[in-house]
Amino acid sequence: MTNKPDPHSWKNYLALCKPRVVALIIFTAMVGMFLAVPGMPPPDLLIYATLGIGLAAASAAAINHFIDRKADAEMARTKYRPLPMGELSAWHVLTFAGSIGLIAMLILIFLVNTLTAFLTFLSLIGYAIVYTVYLKKMTPQNIVIGGAAGAAPPLLGWTAITGSVHPHALLLFLIIFVWTPPHFWALAIAKREEYAKVDIPMLPVTHGVAFTRLQILLYTILLLISTLLPYLTGMSNLIYLVSAVLLGLGFIYYAVQMMRKKDNKTAMRTFAYSIIYLMLIFAALLIDHYFPVYLS
Repeated sequence: MTNKPDPHSWKNYLALCKPRVVALIIFTAMVGMFLAVPGMPPPDLLIYATLGIGLAAASAAAINHFIDRKADAEMARTKYRPLPMGELSAWHVLTFAGSIGLIAMLILIFLVNTLTAFLTFLSLIGYAIVYTVYLKKMTPQNIVIGGAAGAAPPLLGWTAITGSVHPHALLLFLIIFVWTPPHFWALAIAKREEYAKVDIPMLPVTHGVAFTRLQILLYTILLLISTLLPYLTGMSNLIYLVSAVLLGLGFIYYAVQMMRKKDNKTAMRTFAYSIIYLMLIFAALLIDHYFPVYLS
């Protein structure tokens, strides 16, 4: 007896949205909104921008589910997603993705501003189409190039409040852009056999695990340097500086452990730490913004 698609289960649609990923996107976007102004951002703009950016991210995630449905069915990590399991049909997924994507754009255009809507649309297309359709299967540098779309949320949050692109917003973009490769490559090392099975040329598949571990270490060093820029440019103060240094050294520690132990468990621990790292460093930016501590 075959499973029939169940378009009425909200849990399936929630799974399409990749809620954990979208939650992190929304969080970094909201931090960008708060950092954009000295005090509190306008509550209505904060709500509309968060909703629009969140729905756009969910739409991109759902499109990713649709495009990757065949590969997902062959990978242990993704085979229980709604499409491979037959819980939803491709039509349901596309309709859902298109609907929430359209709602997101309407909210951003009419209730936020056109610049944010335009940049959000570029990010959606960048992740859902350029990365998923082309880069992911074309080059082992897929996550580096495609990381630009994933690094956009704090920039989008900033433009939502100010209507302009500020150099400090670009620093937030840079932090996530540099963070993305070591974050994702740690997972790719642990799941390299699955990626090889479906012919996705992730770096550990094409260049080997040892080379990828070295790249992770180098990127974590570059990340630590990049995270010092908000302090060096006067964007943040002592609370952020101490947090950035400690968190960055922690990331480097995990990268060194990966060089030493060479097992998948350490790779997954590094992946898990990278998520905590990003949350904490943006939280530190937010705390420092409202409760600055200066060197006397």
